[in-house]
Order: sequence, then structure tokens, then C-alpha cells
Amino acid sequence: MNMVVSHWSANVAALALYAVVAAAHLLGMRGLATDGRRQRRPGAADPVGEAVVFHLGLLLALLVIVSPVGYWSQRFIWVRSVQDVLLAIGAPALIVLGAPWLPLRRAWRPGQGKKPRQEGPVAGSQPARSGLLPGGWALPVLVTVAFSVVWWVWHLPVLYDAVLGHWLVYAAEMVMYLGAGVLLWLQFIGSRPYSPRLGPVHRVALMVGTATSCAVLAMIGVFGNGVAYSAYSGTEHRVMSVVADQQVGGAVLSVIPLVPFGILAIALLIGWLNDEESESTAAGFDRLLKPPKSAWPSRPGLR
Repeated sequence: MNMVVSHWSANVAALALYAVVAAAHLLGMRGLATDGRRQRRPGAADPVGEAVVFHLGLLLALLVIVSPVGYWSQRFIWVRSVQDVLLAIGAPALIVLGAPWLPLRRAWRPGQGKKPRQEGPVAGSQPARSGLLPGGWALPVLVTVAFSVVWWVWHLPVLYDAVLGHWLVYAAEMVMYLGAGVLLWLQFIGSRPYSPRLGPVHRVALMVGTATSCAVLAMIGVFGNGVAYSAYSGTEHRVMSVVADQQVGGAVLSVIPLVPFGILAIALLIGWLNDEESESTAAGFDRLLKPPKSAWPSRPGLR
């Protein structure tokens, strides 16, 4: 219990950044509500619900830094793994689901909200199925590869240990995890006014590739029998050795990311199957309702 209620950190930079982004989002929400840009329509997304999800993601990103998770991540590798997964995958997923882009843009550019505009995709955005064309693969694949590179690079022993002794390196790791995670989830789920470039099946393929990359790195930690992160060889490891700590940390990196990826993959596949079934059903009804053409030519006056 003492591990939960103690060791909270007053990280000034993290608290200040959180306050600025949260205040800007609320200010933008208020501006959008007052300037009349958005008109609610049946079936439209709930802006209040999106705001709640966004602030939950923002708060989660803050908590993994200032809570005891941030403190114990400097002492135990498995806690560090929990922090990494929450900051690179968990918090970005909630932020993207919260679709904060219009409120944030309204807050930073208040003058652009004066003109009424019909709600819809922004200029240049592509519909969800545009990625079925070969050209739609470029950005999603690039972002997915970039996320895996960031994930692997920060788990190299040199940088992994450097985070413990240099706060600037620690801040860079946190920012890159969060940024890469947000860009990754933008390729998987819709976040008004942006839509994924790829279709559901292709997005699932990218998720499988990302999960495989995370799993390979995790297996290195699980089955490793030597100390990879020597900076964690301290007095805290009295019951659990550093090698055992690495193995538990690898298990965390392997299991936890599968939860959000698996849920989204199942949802995308179910939606895709429902769409395919609806199209087949609609085509069947069209064939039933459409009167069949007679094989004999129709000639008025002739029997």
C-alpha cells in the first residue's frame, strides 16, 4: 500500500504541459459550441463523450510520469515496461479516440472559427477505404515502421540505461513514445475529422505486424539469461534478480499490447464482415425485387 500512496512526483514540465493542453482543449470546445460551427445531426459523434475519452488519455499519460509508476520505473524493469506500454500504446489510443484535433485547432486559431462550415472531412482527407489503392499504403506503413523503430531503439541497453541518469533523455523518450503512439493509432481508428487510409483488413495486417515486432523484442527479454540493463543492478533487487526482472518486463511487453490490438482487430473484422454481408444481402434483394427480363422481344401489336 505504501508503494501506491507514496513516491508521487511533482514533475513541473509534465504538469505544465498537461495543464496547457487540457486548458486549450476545453477552450476550443467552448469556442466550437459558441461560434455555431458544429451542428449536431442524427448519428453524429458526441463531442462531450469524445472530450471525456481524450482527457482520460491525457491524464493517463500524466499519471505514468508523476505517479509511483514513474518512481518505481527507475528501480524495476517490469514497472518500466508497464510505463512504456501505457505511454506508447494505452494513452495514445484514448487520445486518438477522443478526437481532440478540431477543439485544439480552434483554441490555437480562434479567428478561423468565425465562418460557418459544414462538418465533414477536412480538405485533402481521404475516406476510410481509399487505402485500398496501392498509393494509400505509403503513409500507414511508414508510420508503423517508425513506431517499431522508436520502440526498439529506446529498448537498446545504451539508451535504456541512459534514461535513469539524464532527465533530458527521459523527457525525449516520453515525448517520442507518446507522439509515435498517436501517429500509429491514427492509422488504425477514425479520429474526426481524419479517417484511416486503409480498409479494415489491411489495418488488421498492420496491427499484426506491430504486435509481432513488440513480441519479438519481448521474447528477447523473456528468454535472455544475462543482465542487459546494468543500470538496474542496485540495492532494490534483493528478492528479484535483475535477470528475473528483465524476464517479467519482457512478459509485460508481450502480453499487455495484445489487449488493445486484439480488441480493435476483432472489432474491425466484425465490422468488415457485417459490411460484406450487408452488401451481399442488398445485392440479393435487388435481384429479387428487380423484374426479370423476358427472353422474347416485346413488340406492340404482335402476338
